[in-house]
Amino acid sequence: MKNKLAVFAALCGLFVLILASDQAVQACRAGLKLCVELILPSLFPFFVLSALLGRLGLPTLLGARLAPLGRRLFHVSGAGCTALVMGLLGGYPLGAAYIAELCESGVVDDGEAGRLLAFCNNSGPAFFIGAIGTGVFGSARWGLLLYSVHICAALLTGLLLRGQGPSGEGNTAAVPPLPLSRALPEAVQQAVSAALNVCGFVVCFAVFTGLLNANGFFSLLAGRLSALTGQPLSWCRALLTGFFEVGGGVGAMRGLPPTPVNLALAAGLMGWGGLSVQFQTLSLIADREIESAPHTAGRLLSAVFGSVLAYALGRLL
Repeated sequence: MKNKLAVFAALCGLFVLILASDQAVQACRAGLKLCVELILPSLFPFFVLSALLGRLGLPTLLGARLAPLGRRLFHVSGAGCTALVMGLLGGYPLGAAYIAELCESGVVDDGEAGRLLAFCNNSGPAFFIGAIGTGVFGSARWGLLLYSVHICAALLTGLLLRGQGPSGEGNTAAVPPLPLSRALPEAVQQAVSAALNVCGFVVCFAVFTGLLNANGFFSLLAGRLSALTGQPLSWCRALLTGFFEVGGGVGAMRGLPPTPVNLALAAGLMGWGGLSVQFQTLSLIADREIESAPHTAGRLLSAVFGSVLAYALGRLL
């Protein structure tokens, strides 16, 4: 039944795409322009650096130091702590990919992998510093502030969703470090793949929202939300776009000042990650018996915690 519904939805999408082909082309161009002007320049260097640090052994080194605290607080093994570090360094969807790699190699089981997905698949510093800090609010300072909020939200989510799990057992090592001669080429290759993956979803959902715009539905929904919340139309469009894809949502925020409400919006969008992150994560764990519900719950909680903390800090600054 689910496959039939998916096929029917895809056929409807194809029909709409044919009828509104001009709008789809314009939306695709807008998505590609966003990737070239904001996403790739701000993300790719950080993707390379974070992947390089991961292959040189930094997550394992830090995870070994944090393992006792992680077991006590989050009920995950020492290897699970490395997933948290890698997720916060690499960003979506590298955290989920790292957890799937740990699970595939037998370092963690499916149950622990599900718990890890709840709070270890996060956005990295690249998006916060480059895309949000510099690209949206005009200063890396705001990006660093929101990244700190994002880390706190992830930790709070991990505490709330820790469930039952290992509290004193488990490995502290994960993937062994590589020499620089291997680490750098692999890091560049992974960064290229991750950047193309992100840009692909940005363009895909840009076309999707463009098709919704073609019949006025998206603009109507944004207008209703603006009237309900009292926020500007651009704020509401960023919220709706970010629900589907975080890159498009952040791109729609360009020009908004760093007010407490706008900081809360940025933190909420980054905490949720968009439906695109949900699909990316599902594709990474499709071959394992890992529950996806903790990941969705974790993203929602991270969005709520991040928004509240960002708003409170914005009021203080």
